[in-house]
Amino acid sequence: MIRYYIIAIGIPQINMKPITSHIAVAAALSFAFAANPALASEAADSDAQQPQDQAEGSAERDQTREEASGADPHYRGDILVSADALDELDFIAGQDVIGLEEIQRNLSGQIGDVLTKVPGVSSTSFSPGASRPILRGLGGERVRILIDGLGTADVANTSADHATTIDPLTVERIEVLRGPAALLFGSQAIGGVVNVIDRRIPIAVPENGIHVDALTAFDTASNLRSGGASVDAALNEMFVVHFDGSYRETGNLEIPGFQLTDDLRADLLGDAAEEEAEGEFEEAEELREAAGQTGFVPNSAAKTWTVNGGLGVILGDSTFGASVGYYDTSYGLVGNPEGGHHHGEEGEEGEGGEEEEEEGEETVSIGLEQLRVDFRGDIALGSGFFSRLKLRGGYSDYTHTEFEGAEVGTVFDTETVEARAELVQAGGGVIGAQFTARDFQAVGEEAFVAPNETTSVAIFTAQEFELGGLQIEAAGRYEMVDVESEPLGLERDFDLFSGALSAILVSEGGARFGVTGSRSERAPAGEELFANGPHIATQVFEIGDPNLGKESAWGLETFVRANVGDISFNASVYYQSFDDFIFLSPTGGEEDDLPVFAFLQDDADFFGFEAAFAMPVIEKDDFTLSTDLRASYVAADLSDGANVPRIPPVSLLAALDADVSAFNVRGEVQWFGEQDDVAAFEAPTDAFTFVNLYVSWRPLPTNRNVVLQLAGENLFDTTGRRHASFSKEFLPLPGRNIRASVRLSF
Repeated sequence: MIRYYIIAIGIPQINMKPITSHIAVAAALSFAFAANPALASEAADSDAQQPQDQAEGSAERDQTREEASGADPHYRGDILVSADALDELDFIAGQDVIGLEEIQRNLSGQIGDVLTKVPGVSSTSFSPGASRPILRGLGGERVRILIDGLGTADVANTSADHATTIDPLTVERIEVLRGPAALLFGSQAIGGVVNVIDRRIPIAVPENGIHVDALTAFDTASNLRSGGASVDAALNEMFVVHFDGSYRETGNLEIPGFQLTDDLRADLLGDAAEEEAEGEFEEAEELREAAGQTGFVPNSAAKTWTVNGGLGVILGDSTFGASVGYYDTSYGLVGNPEGGHHHGEEGEEGEGGEEEEEEGEETVSIGLEQLRVDFRGDIALGSGFFSRLKLRGGYSDYTHTEFEGAEVGTVFDTETVEARAELVQAGGGVIGAQFTARDFQAVGEEAFVAPNETTSVAIFTAQEFELGGLQIEAAGRYEMVDVESEPLGLERDFDLFSGALSAILVSEGGARFGVTGSRSERAPAGEELFANGPHIATQVFEIGDPNLGKESAWGLETFVRANVGDISFNASVYYQSFDDFIFLSPTGGEEDDLPVFAFLQDDADFFGFEAAFAMPVIEKDDFTLSTDLRASYVAADLSDGANVPRIPPVSLLAALDADVSAFNVRGEVQWFGEQDDVAAFEAPTDAFTFVNLYVSWRPLPTNRNVVLQLAGENLFDTTGRRHASFSKEFLPLPGRNIRASVRLSF
């Protein structure tokens, strides 16, 4: 049961468990706001244009971006979440905005794999159906994934084998914030934020009364068949309706060479020899077959479909809206042939009291569905101290079922409510409040976490001002978190304080040089407090600690950001020192044939850098050749010198972009270094290089948002393994892949 609280208003606790009640309340609030012109009467009489109209008229934007914004009524410029309250968001130095062009080029079924070319970003890559971003070596509970400012409300943070409920086919853009984003977006963002912007709540009237976006793609490595489309249609000058949907289906993933690493294959072949010596010929043959698996990954197929509908109300310079969406996916879990899929069960006793051998392992798959209701309000307040009031609210009912063959294994149920309000200051700055309630339950043989409820209430602010030629940014957040498990009779309360202070020097050419000091705090999650059971994703028996304290981090970061003409350069060097860093550590014991790992706390240090550089090399008539260089590195160790597990290796990307009339040709070389700084029970990974080629054609001179693209990825069919992945020893990255895609917007 989620408990709902209304702060500072004398309204008692309300229990609205039935989903129909939630939808009715959300819809009533949405249309009550939308139908009240008095809230925006002053803005309606104003001559000010919509924010996206202002973005379209900017003289600083190049021709391609102008055409893109003109075709898309949702285009709001490159504005990061809540950054429209500030000139910049410098206390989060690592910032990237991934637009439609890059989404099409790096298209994948999960958001984690879409972002792996962004400096400082890696991915869990547990399976083709489940992949979450890793920011600066941090993931899980330390990275928040948002949809237009609110959490995804799934259980992807609980385990690496759980999918994120976002389909990139219907995404408008992705904002990546690396650094102390916990200040604005919650204590779980101690490592950063990935904010996905979609179109499900309209914020503008389409120029010609209707706006259509679509993206379809097919590939060879996974036999991908996919398509997504969205439509905005104006009912009149005030009301706009929105519909979107997507479908994606893939087969088993094709790979170069063997599925397993050489070390894992050697272990299986050794086990096969032992089984054969004991007369277990069938078991020995199964082990040899697993060791010899090559060319594709069994049980790696996936199928996903989504549908969303929304209504936007535009009242002058204010907008309101609501949406309802449904996400459904089913995908196979690639199992470790050495460890199998453990259930914590002993074999059944046969005649004579001896245990009988278990039947062969069933293939494991996940069926996931989510119903989500969202509300959005953006109210113009006139010319006073506060210029705008921004409201966001959302409700999610999420169910995730793990199947063993046709049998139901474990069911995860999560119900989440989140609300957020921001007052934007006319002179620059924002003051806000946030509320989140999450009810988590898991039932079944591998329900390794006890049911628990998490409630958090927070207030935050970010301010900027000039001081002696320096631009100063300050941000702070106070958050109260309550984590309770009724079945265990346990409850923990945490008071969290986070803050950051930045000093920025702006040169005459517009380059920004700055330094940021930060302090962030995070409460342990229910999974870290209450886990006690076998965990398929990590292939270990996990034991939580209900006495864990809060995790905190001091950070220091220097950065430079420069955009001079067509040349851009961004770089940052950071150091983050954690007190009571929470991590899984082996105990040396064994339970249910699995090694036992316990959640512990220790101090940890993270150091790294990120850099990106782009400039034109040749500019001649209708031909342009430009470079794109990117690099990232992170190292992390505990206070005793041991390595933090699954830290991505150094990576480099070099690309050449050639624009010739209506064509763009991009060649990429991406190199990942060897990673042998590993934790106990963790395998190292070898260095590898991917070579990619993309050819894009814009056939319509009047609409550059119609793009036909042919992509060749991993052209030399190289074996690569993502070090941050739990499944890297038995799930390599895709082999050579040819993908054809079409994107259009009109």
